[in-house]
Amino acid sequence: MAVAVGKPQERRTDARFEALVLDFLAYLEFERGLARNTLDAYRTDLLQFGAFLANRDVDATKAERAEVADFLADLATGFEPDEDGNGGRAPCSPATISRKTACLRSFYRHLRREELIDDDPTATLSPPQKSRKLPNVLSQAEVGKLLEGVSGADPISLRDRALLELMYGCGLRASEAVGLESGEVDLRRGFVRPHGKGSKERIVPLGSQAARAIERYQRAGRPELVGERVERKLFVNFRGGPLTRQGLYKIIQRHAREAGLAGKMSPHTLRHTFATHLLSGGCDLRSVQEMLGHADVATTQLYTHLSREKIKEVYFKAHPRATETPDGPDLDGADPGRG
Repeated sequence: MAVAVGKPQERRTDARFEALVLDFLAYLEFERGLARNTLDAYRTDLLQFGAFLANRDVDATKAERAEVADFLADLATGFEPDEDGNGGRAPCSPATISRKTACLRSFYRHLRREELIDDDPTATLSPPQKSRKLPNVLSQAEVGKLLEGVSGADPISLRDRALLELMYGCGLRASEAVGLESGEVDLRRGFVRPHGKGSKERIVPLGSQAARAIERYQRAGRPELVGERVERKLFVNFRGGPLTRQGLYKIIQRHAREAGLAGKMSPHTLRHTFATHLLSGGCDLRSVQEMLGHADVATTQLYTHLSREKIKEVYFKAHPRATETPDGPDLDGADPGRG
């Protein structure tokens, strides 16, 4: 029977396993250029797996497919708290298990490359199918309400307006927005150079509304916040230091509440909205892929579904002869003799 992952009586990972993990993470950082957030997630996943193996007195280099499969099965089923109410954990989502499976596969491929193992226990693993949950997307009216609600002339309001305009106007990830440096924004030529996953740089056009908001912030807001200190990051907190992702999330959630959109906003809502509005407006898929920084166009194709759904919604609301049934337009009763 599988030992549940994460129970209070778990043993710690041994020093040899932790050394293997550190070597693997160094390879990912310096040779593959993976982002810090990805490295942190992989470290957490591997230490969790190491604790699972320690409970079974199994060395990571001796682990077989059964151990890896049991680990993933425990993640999928979770476990109940003990009699004292300690140690319970809900089942992991298919998306989380897929990520952990990918992490273990990459780890064991690395061990095999380094000739530390002969057989890869993850070679025949099949992760669960991930369901493609459609992200929340704002309408153009909702975006307008959100942005127009940030209209003050004080430094914080100027910063927040520039931040929201930039994230919607350029489809930036939260980490890209807080990591953006002043020198990576070209207001004259109208583009920004964010650094995405794996520190990959791309060029994204900068619209006039976002450019004006950033110009006002740089002229009348940022200098007052930064004062005499030298700060390279474009967006700063009220003390003049770099804005963190946590700070950005709080800014977005605060303005979402004020606009009556609290239930519709997540950290990436403006990015999803950017992509969907571009496709709905006729932009081609490859261009949207480049602007989002997606390595695979299949990731961007999610937004084509969203834009089609939006077109259907607009059609059935606006057309005087259109009535949408629960299963779509009712064509069963159409006269077969009419074209």
